[in-house]
Amino acid sequence: MDRKIVERSIPLYIILTIITCGLFGIYWLIVMADDMNALANDGDNTSGAVVFLLTLVTCGIYGWFWVYKQGQRVDRLNGTQANTGIIYIILNVVGLSIVTYALIQNELNKRASSIEM
Repeated sequence: MDRKIVERSIPLYIILTIITCGLFGIYWLIVMADDMNALANDGDNTSGAVVFLLTLVTCGIYGWFWVYKQGQRVDRLNGTQANTGIIYIILNVVGLSIVTYALIQNELNKRASSIEM
């Protein structure tokens, strides 16, 4: 893994996303996707910029697919058979994508702190 995963402040990122009416959320999505790619290293490496563009072009549908795949990655990284991807999709469908971002970022933060030690 060449890319270092940075631990990010979830409350700060939520506040910045709300204050900027979602524009900061775009940045958050991009860096989160790149961090997850570096962490998972499983060959499913759609860059953050491409994730954003595909989500934009498909009017959000690709975003649902992407969060589902991230849920599967989280389950693989945790060694569980849970259906986290389904939870992430449900949160996105009901308009709580910021909660999904926070949950994914929490998983990344756990891994970032364990890698640094």
